[in-house]
Amino acid sequence: MVLALLGFALVITLLLRGNNIALFNSKGTIAHDQRSLMVATVAILMLIAIPALFLFFFTAWKYRESNTHAKHDPDSHHGKLLVPFIWLAPASIAAVLAVMLWPAAHKLDPKVAIAADAKPITIQVVAMRWKWLFIYPEQHIASVNFVQIPVHTPVAFELTADEAPMSSFWIPNLGGQLYAMTGHENKINLMGNIPGDYTGSSAEINGAGFADMKFTTRVSAQDAFDAWVSQVKQKGNILDIVSYQQLVQPSQNNPASSYSVTQDDLYDTVLMKYMGPGMNMDMGMQ
Repeated sequence: MVLALLGFALVITLLLRGNNIALFNSKGTIAHDQRSLMVATVAILMLIAIPALFLFFFTAWKYRESNTHAKHDPDSHHGKLLVPFIWLAPASIAAVLAVMLWPAAHKLDPKVAIAADAKPITIQVVAMRWKWLFIYPEQHIASVNFVQIPVHTPVAFELTADEAPMSSFWIPNLGGQLYAMTGHENKINLMGNIPGDYTGSSAEINGAGFADMKFTTRVSAQDAFDAWVSQVKQKGNILDIVSYQQLVQPSQNNPASSYSVTQDDLYDTVLMKYMGPGMNMDMGMQ
């Protein structure tokens, strides 16, 4: 049984080698902590699973039909310690998991800011059909289906949606997912530790363009991030109410694009659009 499990683990390792299995290829602080927590949890659960599987197959083998030497005594009585042990073992595992997972769940709360030496930046995210809009309120720029962040810098993503079903914002290499919903704001804090390009997507099926609702997350050095911001500001594309109304229309397979100037209150206007009938006038949608 043990050899079978080891063989299975070896096969899985060989199949995963050379592939970017994002859950096991963490490139950010949150993703690393989540991976460590998952590995530790599985290892602890194996302390119950492996003996249980061994006893299951051993019992089935011992009392197989062809084994005429196996003694069957339904009226036999076991020791008094057997039943307490059967309950104590899994209860102990549950207690260990509770002690480990309780503080970890609070530490990995998406709303909890990440401690770092670098100053955090804020990126406002609007999920549309079927694309992602990223607004940088401090840099006064925006991008579609592309987001760039400095390495070792905490990023506070503020999530909402417009003219779209509930979407799930997810960058697997950097951390867990969180939902973007109309009229509601969710916040998730992430930080990239290794420069590179990582795929983000919607993990929630939300219509015809779901499969192509992907974006690129680029983690770069601070100077490369500053150079990208300067490059975007030189393009001359303005994201105001008029251009936003065109952008929010349903479309699929959208290429990455950017805007050099954004309207200051655009994200708040989108967020408040669904708060009441009077708010729709702000977007020119009576």
